[in-house]
Amino acid sequence: MEAGYLLRLLQGGEPLGLPWSRPMSSVGPNCHELRVNDASQTWRIIYKIDPDAIIILEVFSKKTQATPHHIVELCRKRLRAYEAI
Repeated sequence: MEAGYLLRLLQGGEPLGLPWSRPMSSVGPNCHELRVNDASQTWRIIYKIDPDAIIILEVFSKKTQATPHHIVELCRKRLRAYEAI
């Protein structure tokens, strides 16, 4: 429910900052990491803000402080595919 609420805020044009969201310039411009905690796990949603859409690049359970390199690379690949359309 929290993830849906936060994504709805983003869709409405409301900027989110810490503790919910932080920039992910390592993925690309206008890319961010949304932080969602539930009872047993910490989830991350990597997304890009476009003028007319919020593009979800990846959702994963985060277990370490750093975002795994393979996740960043996967998001970059998906971002390139999206921008090629």
